[in-house]
Amino acid sequence: MSSESTGLVDIQINGGFGHDFTEDPVSIWLVGERLAEFGVEAFLPTIISSPPGTVEKALAVLKQGPPADYRGARPLGLHVEGPMLAPSRRGTHPEQYLRSPSLEVIDGWTAAAGVLMVTLAPELPGARSVVEALLAEGVVVALGHSAATYEEATAAFSWGITHVTHMFNAMPPLDHRAPGPIGALLSQERVTAGLIVDGIHVHPATVAAAWRLLGPERMVLVSDAMAAAGLGDGSFSIGTIPVSVEEGRVLNSDGRLAGSSLLLDQAVRNLVTFTGCTESEAIGAASTNPLTVLGKHPNRARR
Repeated sequence: MSSESTGLVDIQINGGFGHDFTEDPVSIWLVGERLAEFGVEAFLPTIISSPPGTVEKALAVLKQGPPADYRGARPLGLHVEGPMLAPSRRGTHPEQYLRSPSLEVIDGWTAAAGVLMVTLAPELPGARSVVEALLAEGVVVALGHSAATYEEATAAFSWGITHVTHMFNAMPPLDHRAPGPIGALLSQERVTAGLIVDGIHVHPATVAAAWRLLGPERMVLVSDAMAAAGLGDGSFSIGTIPVSVEEGRVLNSDGRLAGSSLLLDQAVRNLVTFTGCTESEAIGAASTNPLTVLGKHPNRARR
């Protein structure tokens, strides 16, 4: 990918156009073909908490490569979201697939093998050794689906965690007496944050505040899209979890948000509308910034 490219890069996408990566990793190529129609040049297929072996199946799909006539967005590697998540902040991740942090869980998860990012809850016992092992293998580690306190999140950033998955969602809110992971993130200078800018997951006014606090180099637009993206309202699934889409809201059986039906080009337009930023800044938040998170932008390194 050229440093001059303005192609969008989605580092958190669970599927789209009727397909779910966790349930059917082969659909990575089908979704990638369609993503290119919406300006997405590269993406991280995201695998949520699932039975052992699911990540390996997805890696095998990437290793085999695309069909001969493939002209779609390029999967850079996997984003594994889970299964080492806080049960109280699991969202729609199936509780039966959550696991405690251990080196066994991440066996074979290396950047060389194709795992580029892992989201976990760093406050869980054993998390530090897992974070350090992943970092040693070139994997970007993100805080997410976490109940961490300010102190626990700050410690995790000192270990080398450099990103926060879907800021504000699936974590304690920012409180004036208990700043939590959001307060810890805002106290850092190098930690980036993904945001789902659909106007549903995060209020537009909160997006605008986050933009002012993070600045144009630390906010990363993500879709967190699931199978419904690109299809409109209806019934779909995330992994094995049934969800319904009503007026763009993706809801599980408990009525909680469960991923989005957003595509990244719309997130760019929304960011301009919500914050008043320039189109160039919004595109950077969805292209240059995600590449920087992954250490893949040729002209920008992580601080």
